[in-house]
Amino acid sequence: MTGQTMTLKEKLAIIVKTVEFDEAGKEDEAMALTKTVPMPPFLAKIMKEKVGADYLLNSGWNLSEAEAEFGQDWLSR
Repeated sequence: MTGQTMTLKEKLAIIVKTVEFDEAGKEDEAMALTKTVPMPPFLAKIMKEKVGADYLLNSGWNLSEAEAEFGQDWLSR
């Protein structure tokens, strides 16, 4: 998703599908799909401070909005 902006409609569609997975007992699929929605930049910044850049780099979370706001090298700074 890097380089693209996900629309609100796209985010909501993913959230609806995530709820369907969760209700079907497919927690792993729900979590994997949840991670495709860009993490809000303010939350990514807090996560970097609290759990570190390595966690974010290895977590699988979509950080495209944080990269757009803070720059591609924001995790290494």
